[in-house]
Amino acid sequence: MEDQNRSYKWHDKTLLIVEDDFSSYIFLEEILNVTGASLIHADNGEKSVEICINNQKIDIVLMDVRLPGIDGLEATRRIKAARPGLPVIAQTANAFDEDRVSCREAGCDDFISKPIATDKLLALIHLHINNHK
Repeated sequence: MEDQNRSYKWHDKTLLIVEDDFSSYIFLEEILNVTGASLIHADNGEKSVEICINNQKIDIVLMDVRLPGIDGLEATRRIKAARPGLPVIAQTANAFDEDRVSCREAGCDDFISKPIATDKLLALIHLHINNHK
């Protein structure tokens, strides 16, 4: 069977991964390295907001919801205030309907629950990267 990850080629894209747990970041990095995308890491909400405001090359954000300092939902609100069109995908272990609602209300464009399924993550990123101008 052909490796489905090979069909995602994002050499011209930059992804911001907001994740405070380093092993979770490494997991995401391994998944995304095959795409050729440039990856930037922020380990807290404050850094993610600063990076998104100061780096207009960011094409999409993978936002952990539970972060030290300001959480991922507040960070998303601040990012969307500065860059409303920047896609943000929330990633969280909380997969209840009310969590999805909270993510949407904060401005997240989509939601993926942990543990993260590789194929689902790549498909979500593909969907939002292709719709982002």
